[in-house]
Amino acid sequence: MPANRTALRRSLAAAATLPLLFGALAACSYGSDKKSDDGQKAGAATDAKKLSADTVKIGYFPNLTHATALVGVQEGLFQKELGGTQVKTSTFNAGPSEIEALNAGSIDIGWIGPSPSINGYTKSKGQNLRIIGGSASGGVKLVVNPDKIKSLDDVKGKKIATPQLGNTQDVAFLNWIAEKGWKVDAQSGKGDVSVVRTDNKITPDAYKSGSIDGAWVPEPTASKLVSQGGKVLLDEADLWADKEFVITNIIVSQKFLKAHPDVVEAVLRGSVKTNDWIKANPDKAKASANAALKTLSGKALPANVLDPAWQSIKTTDDPLAATLGIEADHAVKAGLLKKPDLDGIYDLAPLNKVLKALGKPAVADAGFGVK
Repeated sequence: MPANRTALRRSLAAAATLPLLFGALAACSYGSDKKSDDGQKAGAATDAKKLSADTVKIGYFPNLTHATALVGVQEGLFQKELGGTQVKTSTFNAGPSEIEALNAGSIDIGWIGPSPSINGYTKSKGQNLRIIGGSASGGVKLVVNPDKIKSLDDVKGKKIATPQLGNTQDVAFLNWIAEKGWKVDAQSGKGDVSVVRTDNKITPDAYKSGSIDGAWVPEPTASKLVSQGGKVLLDEADLWADKEFVITNIIVSQKFLKAHPDVVEAVLRGSVKTNDWIKANPDKAKASANAALKTLSGKALPANVLDPAWQSIKTTDDPLAATLGIEADHAVKAGLLKKPDLDGIYDLAPLNKVLKALGKPAVADAGFGVK
């Protein structure tokens, strides 16, 4: 984990990635806006002991950056930890819609990017959610047309797509542009580089047609562009200390956390064990995640997209809390976010209890934890 917030702010040159800071569609979403099912591959055992809740409702995106949730559900690893408490799942395309579902009680626990976590927490004045763990790092790249852009300096004067105004890839790219000494109006995207806000679903077609010269995007969009002849000019991980930055968190409704701490711990234990299984069985896990994507979205990823995308995403129990603070700072610097009060956004006590029981080291909240 990065050493501390102050050191990171001095040394890092990009914002973290993931869904939106203010609303609208999530940056890396695929599949339907919201989809519910009856739970896991293996349902709750009828003879297993229930925890304090009959069910736990979890939400996530049908996307590789949510691999822990995809694989944990597909392989029944969450259900194994929950015993007679049944898992029910919903999938989302948009960070804001997942936050709305959490606020409404439609889900209890969610896998989600840092930006909607920040937005949801600050809008509720710290009353609706806590980040209780990490899930994934990495998986964001600057992919360009090699015939038009051969070096980082060649990006000046070109048309580069980001998923949406104010989303975290957009902030990351604006911050990188500023570090290069170039000027761009954040709202219009006009300046030394033309920042073209384009939904990830449309970006490959925009690239193919020549209406953009490249894109700063998450996986699997980045690998889709490479499959069309694009070249990876920069991996955002290279801009971060230890090459790590948060892309997916685990959040919980504060109400559910207070009422059912045993269920929350069981889900976290399932998450940690799923991450261990993914690391021990990378090929099986990749196939499992792709099978889940096919079920949820109706289409599996081809190998030439799946393989490089999977390789660039790292599952992690650590929420990489310091990078969340840096992401927020970069959004403020870009003029896209007012300085947020993040005190209390993390409650890592349940996760650290689980980690200790499994003989693993504790993770830190970078000073943003509950007091």
